[in-house]
Amino acid sequence: MKINKILYVLLCFLFLATSYGQKKKVAVVTFYANKMIEFKELGIGSEELIKNVLDLRDDPNFNLAPLLEQYHSNFFNEYSQALPFELLPESNVVDSKKYKDFQPKYDLTAYDARNYLNYGNYKYIYEGISGKDNEEGIAKLFADEADGVLFVNIDFAFEKGFGIGKTMSIKMRATTRMALYNKKGEKVFAFSESERSKKTGVMVGGIPVVKPEKILPMCESALVELMGDLKKRIAKIISKTDKKL
Repeated sequence: MKINKILYVLLCFLFLATSYGQKKKVAVVTFYANKMIEFKELGIGSEELIKNVLDLRDDPNFNLAPLLEQYHSNFFNEYSQALPFELLPESNVVDSKKYKDFQPKYDLTAYDARNYLNYGNYKYIYEGISGKDNEEGIAKLFADEADGVLFVNIDFAFEKGFGIGKTMSIKMRATTRMALYNKKGEKVFAFSESERSKKTGVMVGGIPVVKPEKILPMCESALVELMGDLKKRIAKIISKTDKKL
């Protein structure tokens, strides 16, 4: 009788130790770069500038793929080590039939889809204000395999530098947003981190020079600055996340 009680206590202890020792699992469900360079910080919005930004988006020489590849590699090989949970293998997510068949609400038109560069087989799924249907839908889709879903993206924006009047330098700001939702689609956290480029461009006559050979190095410079100590910043921000999943 005593032996049975001892065995029972040992089994309970082993179960609890195993449970507490296991990390929660999370599925990354978006990973993309926004090709539309934001310009609101410049305080201008002329038709000429809008056209230039759209032309840049569609220019094959404005190739953000290598930058997205670098960020993706750093995220999964380095930054993921700072996360208090494990990431499901990407192939289990993006190559699954249910992910491929998932139809986001507010799905993009063919024209709007040109704004975004998805990494690999990821699809664009809107997350944020009015994004509840998408957040709950994709979270429930992976509820049997993961304790939550993670949305990741990067975008770029012009910022004023130094100058007089309509002639001045400009810089680029790279920002990454990460948003985690539990298996019910409830937000656990959402934060953005950003850094400015060391490389600069110019604004002449009040309009920035928007050419791939000028803008792409600025985007790369900003992303390099952002990735500098991102692992430490991520660890600090989400240190208690596992308790909320």
